[in-house]
Amino acid sequence: MTYLRDFRERIQNNDYPGFLKIWEEYCHGDQPDGTEICAILESVKASDLAKHFGVHVERIIPLWRELKEPAHLRAVLRLILDLETTNSEELADLATEHLKSHYENDPLLHEKLRLIGLRNREKFQSAIRNFELLTHLKKGNFIFHTAGWGTGEILDVSLIREEMSAEFEYVVGPQHLSFEKTFKTLLPLPESHFYARRFGNPDLLEKEGRENPVELIRLILRDLGPKTAAELKDELCDLVIPAEDWNRWWQTARAKLKKDTKIESPKELKEPFRLREQDVPHEVTLYKALEAKPSVNATIQLIYTFLRDFPETLKNQEFKVSLETRLKEIFAQETSLSDSQKLSLLFFLDDLGASKSSSQEIQTLLAQLQNTPEVVRGIEVLAFQKKALQQIRKLRKDWQEIFLDLLFSVEQNLLRDFLLNELDAPATKDALKQKLSALLIHALSFPDIFVWYFQKITDPKTKLPFSDAEGKNRFFEGLLILLDHLESRPQYRDLSKKIIALIMADRYKLVRDILQHSSLEETKEYLLLATKCDTLTDHDIKILHSLAEVVHPSLSHLRKEKDRTSNSEENVIWTTQDGYQRIQQRIQQIATVETVHNAREIEAARALGDLRENAEFKAALEKRDRLQSELKLLSDQITRARVLTPADVTVDEVGIGSIVHCRDSKGEHIRFTLLGPWDADPERHILSFQSKLAQTMKGRSVGEYFEFQGEKFAIAEIDNYFDQKQG
Repeated sequence: MTYLRDFRERIQNNDYPGFLKIWEEYCHGDQPDGTEICAILESVKASDLAKHFGVHVERIIPLWRELKEPAHLRAVLRLILDLETTNSEELADLATEHLKSHYENDPLLHEKLRLIGLRNREKFQSAIRNFELLTHLKKGNFIFHTAGWGTGEILDVSLIREEMSAEFEYVVGPQHLSFEKTFKTLLPLPESHFYARRFGNPDLLEKEGRENPVELIRLILRDLGPKTAAELKDELCDLVIPAEDWNRWWQTARAKLKKDTKIESPKELKEPFRLREQDVPHEVTLYKALEAKPSVNATIQLIYTFLRDFPETLKNQEFKVSLETRLKEIFAQETSLSDSQKLSLLFFLDDLGASKSSSQEIQTLLAQLQNTPEVVRGIEVLAFQKKALQQIRKLRKDWQEIFLDLLFSVEQNLLRDFLLNELDAPATKDALKQKLSALLIHALSFPDIFVWYFQKITDPKTKLPFSDAEGKNRFFEGLLILLDHLESRPQYRDLSKKIIALIMADRYKLVRDILQHSSLEETKEYLLLATKCDTLTDHDIKILHSLAEVVHPSLSHLRKEKDRTSNSEENVIWTTQDGYQRIQQRIQQIATVETVHNAREIEAARALGDLRENAEFKAALEKRDRLQSELKLLSDQITRARVLTPADVTVDEVGIGSIVHCRDSKGEHIRFTLLGPWDADPERHILSFQSKLAQTMKGRSVGEYFEFQGEKFAIAEIDNYFDQKQG
């Protein structure tokens, strides 16, 4: 098929001279390939070169005569007649001879030869195809209208009037077409064709599709060619499978398609499903993937996914042995295998029963590991990670330290749940509580883990550390602080939405439960923190105040007081000139660059097809929402911004613009710079003036003390931010 690629390349580049040059060379060949010739002619027929190529197509006739397969002889000749524009005597003779030999018993043979132009031989392009269509035109047969009327059922045919009538899917009432229009717009459909069955008996097709979805998809791919998931939905949803049943039906069908050996499933959503000419066993698919010699990690993931999806292949003893051999070769030949890779390969071999010593090798390797947490994290397969942890739990005396190290560093919640369950035992509970207390101090360092554990302790059935009323209160306070910090970070948008959903779920049940066991001072702190969270609307804040007033009626005036001071200093967003310019530039970037680029992404994704299953389209819309939300947030904030000047800063007490030098209980020096939220950088000890730590220091002078998270600090010195900046 080398020539076919060359031809298609010339067609794609609209290189007509180059195409003719290869055609001339091809026609002088001596080993004709009927399938290839058909593919070449089909490609040029569908291109802009077809109308020019008609005078040259006959050059293939000598090579055509060498074909042996009757089906190839017929198909190639049909395509030659479709493309030809010379109406030569040789072609007329070939077409007439072919039709007479195949339809010699047709009583209307000569009348049909007249109708397709082979009697006067003046114009007979597509003669064979038109003759076949005329033969198909019988009452009750089905046809397809290529100009948009869809599938039709033939009602009547008249060779005398040279016309036919039919009812179509997308037009109302019977339609009458002359044979001239029929030849240009209609295609014959056998009764077994998908379109014929969908039009003629959709109820039966639905019944069969529910009983055997794979056969239905095979039917579509056979008759319509490769189709994406979105295109399959277009052909089936509501037309065969009711829309309300579609998602459930497709999930079942998709799982079965993945295991079908005749259908090639795509790796990505936008790629199509294809019907193979022959069944390809799943084992062959894996072998082909492995022939590309993927990396060790890719090989491990590939084999694991394959065995997870097709466990029945292990019943094939020959395949199982070959797989074992492949894994052993990797283990023996790869000299740079990491410990993570070695463990993965040994777990494979142990599961396959390939080596009696593999279990012992696993234990020996795990017992000797020096950097165990890193090795466990490096294992690609989640199931193997868990197996490694189970072995470590049995073998290692230091398993507790390893599990505690991994608790905050593994990526999968399922694995984190396993670690938590193992550590939540009488002997290790204190160490677990100490580890988890770090979430209260360093929530920003582990935002995902904080939210994961908060959900754990708010489950009424749990007895985990901090699941008592006091622990829940502390974590709820931390949750609001975390939400305030995450709102300005686009990468945490989904996590922020998750926190909001937790707070609002079941009519604020979580908040109601927390408030039932909160003191008045704690409740005031919650309300203060909530007002700093921009993603909580004014309506949300009102609801939180109402819930708080139920438990603490004395708070009834707090909301009114807040309303009176809504335009006060508390609502000002302090910022440096650099911070203000950064936000202005970000607003400009979103409004003039990213929004325009996103609009183009949406239009490009829209062109890919069905918007309901178009991942690119959904992603582009989500990005638009993120950009709009960020633009609105920043635009609202910048109207409340006030650029900090030296006159706003005092060194008499801690305030905005202060550099606070502190000493902790151990005498160690710590320096904090208090600026606005846009300039905050915790890693450099630059705090937002709205943060709880900054508010704890606020108003204090040199020599005074303050406490934060159980630690006592003394204020040793207060500097002016602008003095340091100028210095």
